[in-house]
This record gives sequence, C-alpha cells and structure tokens, in this order.
Amino acid sequence: MKLAYYPGCSLEATAKEFGSSVRAVSKALDIELVEIPEWTCCGATSAHATNHKLSVGLPALTIKQIQNMGLDCVVPCSACFNRLKTTEYQMLHDAEIRQEMEKVLSFKFDGQPRVYDLLAYFVEKIGLKNISPKVQKPLKNLKIACYYGCLSVRPGHITEIDSTENPMQLDNLIKALGATPITWSYKVDCCGAGHSVAKSAMVTNLTGNILAKAREAGADAVVNSCPLCQTNLEMRRPQGEDIPVFFFTELMGLALGLPEAGDWWSKHLVDPSKVANAVQAG
Repeated sequence: MKLAYYPGCSLEATAKEFGSSVRAVSKALDIELVEIPEWTCCGATSAHATNHKLSVGLPALTIKQIQNMGLDCVVPCSACFNRLKTTEYQMLHDAEIRQEMEKVLSFKFDGQPRVYDLLAYFVEKIGLKNISPKVQKPLKNLKIACYYGCLSVRPGHITEIDSTENPMQLDNLIKALGATPITWSYKVDCCGAGHSVAKSAMVTNLTGNILAKAREAGADAVVNSCPLCQTNLEMRRPQGEDIPVFFFTELMGLALGLPEAGDWWSKHLVDPSKVANAVQAG
C-alpha cells in the first residue's frame, strides 16, 4: 500500500521520535509512505488566529500537492491534521473559499484524494484485525491512559472521529497491542497547546491535572498523537511528576518488536525507558 505522507514541522524537530516511529511502524505494516515533495508548514498553531487567508492557503497548497500525487494522505500530527482537514472541509463546502484558493494556487480542486489522521487510518483502514497478528511483544500488564486532546477530536464534523466526548480509536488500538486502556475523564481535555510560552503557569496547571488524573486512575503511562500535547505533558508538568508519555506509534513499535524502538526513548524529556524496558524484558 502506498500513501502520501505529510510529516509536518514537529516530526522533523521536537518530535523526531514520533517521525522515526511512524516510518518504522508503517514499514512493518507494509505501508509505503511517500513524503510530499517540498511540503510547507500547515500554519499551526498561529495562522488561523492571525490571518484567515493564510490559514487556508498553507494547507491548500499541500492539498494541491496531494492531489497531484493521486494518493490518499496520512498525517500523524494532530495539529497538522486539524489544519489540513479543516481546509479540505472548507474547500468541499464553501465555493467562495474553494474558488479563491484555486485562483491563488492555480489548480482545480476535485476533492480527491482525501486527508486522514494516521491513527484513524491504522484503526479503520488497515484494521486492528490486521495489526494484532503482527504483535510480537504484547504490552501485557501495562495500564495506559489514552489522551486525545483537542485537535484530533474537535470539531467532530470535520475530524470525523467516532465521538468527541469519549473517542475510542486509540483505546481500541492499545487494547489490540495487549495493554489495558484505563477508563478516565480527562482523555479530551485541553493541555494548553500553544499557550505554553505565554501562559506557562496555566499550562502547568492543565497538564498537572491531566497527569494526576491519569495516575489516579491507575495508569502506568500516557499515550497520545500530538507533538504539542507531548511537549506540554513532558515539559510543563509539576515538579516531581514522572509518569511517562508515549506517542502511539512508539507503543506500536514496542509491541511489534521493532529493534529500533530502543533508540526513541533518549529523545524524550521524561525518560520512559523503565516502562518500555519492562515490556521488552517480558
């Protein structure tokens, strides 16, 4: 299977472990990721708050490139997915925006191929029944808090997720990997995202609540799909909090027995190796 691939800025910088694990897991699932040539930033998280035309134009340029490739596109980063999917939705449903982007970017939008969240694509298109047999090291005895945050979930008519209040895609994937997804009430709460610098105290309070509730519910670790959330949950946590946070593809790589998985832990701000090594030892 061949898919267009939009890595986004974070996977090339602050979330390199996410990028490496996405490529490794995709290869293990027999998916060929074709990186979009000369892709540009999607505009997250500031463009939509400062310049509406730019916030549509940046993702629209990527959509033009995807259309030229003729391949459905997967996007690992929740923020990038939200911006690309929002623009796709606007161009499908707003003739004025579509015509403006077509004129500015010199192309004719045909609505095909489509943009997908990588997590959703794995769960719904590849299918858990095809992922489970590839598990070599089940994540048994591991209790995981599945954290979705905001951008892969809301607004639901754009993200097309199963539920905006109690999504289960990530929970079902974690279960297929052999771990136990815990039941908790903070899975779609905001971490503060782009306010990390300007309002760090507020973000620390938000992330502190998220991590405290995960621990209170019995979680050994948290898993997510957003580089912004990952950074906040690791960097803006209260002093002394040491619960690790993984990208979902890292746990997939661990369960699939990929040898390169051990290279990802050193890139974390909070060392997850204790939990990861327990799985590998088992």
